[in-house]
Amino acid sequence: MFTGIIEEIGVVKTVQRSGNNSFIRIEAKKILSDIHLGDSIAVNGVCLTVTKADGSIFQADVMNETLNRSSLGKLVAGSTVNLERAMPINGRFGGHIVSGHIDGTGKIINIRNDGIAVWYTIEADNNIMRYTVEKGSIAIDGISLTVAKTGKNNFSVSIIPHTAGQTVLSSKKIGDIVNIESDIIGKYVEKLMNPISRDSIIDMKFLSEGGFL
Repeated sequence: MFTGIIEEIGVVKTVQRSGNNSFIRIEAKKILSDIHLGDSIAVNGVCLTVTKADGSIFQADVMNETLNRSSLGKLVAGSTVNLERAMPINGRFGGHIVSGHIDGTGKIINIRNDGIAVWYTIEADNNIMRYTVEKGSIAIDGISLTVAKTGKNNFSVSIIPHTAGQTVLSSKKIGDIVNIESDIIGKYVEKLMNPISRDSIIDMKFLSEGGFL
C-alpha cells in the first residue's frame, strides 16, 4: 500500500520491450537506501516489484496488463518518473489509501496559473469519473491530490508549488497522458451497495437446500 506522497523523481535508464512485456531500469537515490529484491515501488503510481538492484539503479518487470492500463508503455530512456516506496507499518499516513493498481489513464486538456497554484484539468472516461467527487481524493501519476472541480467528462486539481517541485507533474503539457487511480473507498462502497441479482439469489437458495450447480 502507498499513500501518494512522492519521495523522489527517478530517471528511466533503459526500457526493454519484448512482445507485450518489458522491463524497466530506473536510476534513483533516496528510495534505494533500504531496498530489497521483491519490494514494491510505485512508478508514476504503478506498483512494480523490484527484481534487480545495483547501486543507484533498480529494475522491474512490466507485464502486458500493466502496459494496457497505464502510461508506462510510453516511457523512454531519459523520462522522469514519480517514485514512492510501499508504506512502512510505522509510517505517517500523509496522503490517502493508494493501492498502486491503476484504473486507467487521463489526458491533460488544460493548464492554467492561479496565483501561486497551477490548475490541471484532466479528461477521463466514465469508469474513472463515476468515482471522482469534488473535494475527494485521487492519485495522478501516483500523487495524492484533492479534486477541486468536476465536469461531465473531466476533473480539475490545483497544485501548490511544493507538489509541483517534488513531482513530474510540473513537466507535463496539454495532451500528455497521466495514470489515474480512483479512491478505493468509493469502489468498495459501490460494490457493497449493489443488490445481489435475482439469479444469484436463486442459486444460493438452491445450494442451501442441498442442490448442486
